[in-house]
Amino acid sequence: MDRYTKNAVHPHLIGYVRMSIDDQKLDLQIAALIAAEIRPNDVRSDKTNSLRSEQPVLAGALKAFRRSDTLMVWRLDRLAHSTKELLPIGDRLQEAKVSLRSLSEYLDTSTATGKLVFTLVSTMAEFERNLISERTKSGMSAARDRGLPEGHPAKLVEKRLSIAEFVVSRQ
Repeated sequence: MDRYTKNAVHPHLIGYVRMSIDDQKLDLQIAALIAAEIRPNDVRSDKTNSLRSEQPVLAGALKAFRRSDTLMVWRLDRLAHSTKELLPIGDRLQEAKVSLRSLSEYLDTSTATGKLVFTLVSTMAEFERNLISERTKSGMSAARDRGLPEGHPAKLVEKRLSIAEFVVSRQ
């Protein structure tokens, strides 16, 4: 062993999974990462809700990465809630010379093409969210203009109302 390889730091694969409060199962994400050769003890996980984007485990991992490490996720939406959050994470990884691999999007930012695809996928995801928001607002406005209540009808409330009417009629 020569003096260069003796102290060389070997790249490390780190898996990251995120679970929303609504989405309680991590099994699929973890199984996919293990199948992609991540060791089970190299999988980090955060539990978040849709209103707050705090990811303390990811924040710690981002500080601990070494040059040439790779962060692997099952899907990009497990890494961040939005493009606004995703792009700075990508920038931090790039500054630290850490690659990002997403299994579902077949993305690997260790290549020029992967970096381009990362930016495009992030942009398309934001575009899709914006379209959904515009359609929702448009639908709500149209309902308001027609004098209808906004949003989906509350079926549970209707069911409870009929039960209450039945109970009152029996008295």
